[in-house]
Amino acid sequence: MIRSSRSFQQRILGLIDIGTSKVACLIVAVEPRGPSILPGMDMPFRVLGAGHQRARGIKAGVITDLDEAEVSVRAAVDQAERMAGVTLDEVYVAVACGRLRSENFASTGAIDSGVVSDEDIARVLDGGRSYAEREGRMLVHMNRIGVRLDGAPGGNDPRGMAAAELSIDLHAVTADDAPVRNLLLLVERCYLGVAGLVVSPFASALAATTAEERRLGVTVIDIGAGVTTIAQFSDGHLIHADTVPVGGNLMTFDVARALQTPLVEAERIKALYGTVVRAPSDEHEAFGYPLAGEGEGEMHQTTKAILAEILRPRAHGLISLAMERIEHSGVSQWSGDRVVLTGGGSQLVGLAEFTANMIGRPVRASGPDQAAGLPTGLAMPTFSTVVGLVSAAAAGHGLVTAHGEKSLLTQGYLVRVGQWLKRGF
Repeated sequence: MIRSSRSFQQRILGLIDIGTSKVACLIVAVEPRGPSILPGMDMPFRVLGAGHQRARGIKAGVITDLDEAEVSVRAAVDQAERMAGVTLDEVYVAVACGRLRSENFASTGAIDSGVVSDEDIARVLDGGRSYAEREGRMLVHMNRIGVRLDGAPGGNDPRGMAAAELSIDLHAVTADDAPVRNLLLLVERCYLGVAGLVVSPFASALAATTAEERRLGVTVIDIGAGVTTIAQFSDGHLIHADTVPVGGNLMTFDVARALQTPLVEAERIKALYGTVVRAPSDEHEAFGYPLAGEGEGEMHQTTKAILAEILRPRAHGLISLAMERIEHSGVSQWSGDRVVLTGGGSQLVGLAEFTANMIGRPVRASGPDQAAGLPTGLAMPTFSTVVGLVSAAAAGHGLVTAHGEKSLLTQGYLVRVGQWLKRGF
């Protein structure tokens, strides 16, 4: 939907993040004028409506029950639409399922005319897409890293320049076909079209980091309820993305088992009293909780120190798994030492300090709380992915559309390559 006036045009975007613990929907108006409220975002936006519901029928980011999941998605979208006063026709969707696989490669083509044209760029990019989608994988993200003409750097826009060979360095993320298709089917069952796909680690990183951090090199670890995602940046470009099918829910299960309390109560305990850092006062700071199966009103007690001992091993395990994936990515030498934690799991007290001591690198916890224009309920790490979707969708960073053939929408000079980008490869 587009509304216009004499002074500006604004686009209405619908964005949805279907996670393990929650479904979040955001409706925003992207305006070409006015102050930006997200670090590094190309265009400012206003939040028109927001909705979030407890997720059902989803496990570790994968849809396990379409009917149950549909109820959650419909409720979240309806909540956002009522607040915004608009009806969505299509949405941009975050993707974390399908065993994401990240790859950096160069696509090269000969320039028969001796001068680079739009058609030459289109042909080279088309070859890159075909290469990424080999072995039946589905392309869910592609971004340009650099351009070379006859092996030498070719600047940002090589059109009209003389060369015998054009090479475009690309980063692509692919996924198993079936889980992503089920995600698209779920959205379509809610009478919504899919305007584009955005990989979740990329979206959450845009909300949790600044453009300067991404330019200097940073690794973002988003600890969700059932999935932990990883995004690595160098020189402002996404150069690696990965997912680990475990998340903060494991900490909740550990608390429930150790204290013999219901899962709902364990989540409350973790949120209110959970910490992974030691303090002398924790030995004396006690709290009450009910035992599972006990009569109503009967309370038991434990201390924050005991709770910390329950949480620390699992936190260590989650970070170890993420760091193992990061070390095996092969790009850590370019993404630098800085690590940013985001997602709901990053809100555990002391986790950033715990992680920094564990890996010997600078670590901070972050989220879209820098965005002063966001409603209070959204200005927290839990909603990093859905907020970051705004930037990715508005600017077209690495965006893959889901209409007909898979299309690659990119930024800068690639946007101007021609109508083939809009029609798809």
